[in-house]
Amino acid sequence: MFYVLICTDKPKSLQTRLKTRPAHLEYLEELGDVLKLGGPMLDEDSGEPNGSLLVVEATSEQEARAIAESDPFNEAGIFASIDVRRWDWRRGNPDAKQV
Repeated sequence: MFYVLICTDKPKSLQTRLKTRPAHLEYLEELGDVLKLGGPMLDEDSGEPNGSLLVVEATSEQEARAIAESDPFNEAGIFASIDVRRWDWRRGNPDAKQV
């Protein structure tokens, strides 16, 4: 099953985000094939990162949530919220038949 992780940053956490970014990127690399895609969400006005969107493959919502909760960004106190949603990845999924 695929899950979308929508992680919203706390206000004024950009400097902590930038400082923690190398550990975050290392963590994402360690996820290997579990991580299907991802990237930062950007502030509409400044263009600065203010959250993360990840798509992961997991056996349950709890497993997907644990991935977000173990992210160095979350452990550094950056995330204000983590929203986990099950997702049916159809379009663009290299392993799915295209319709």
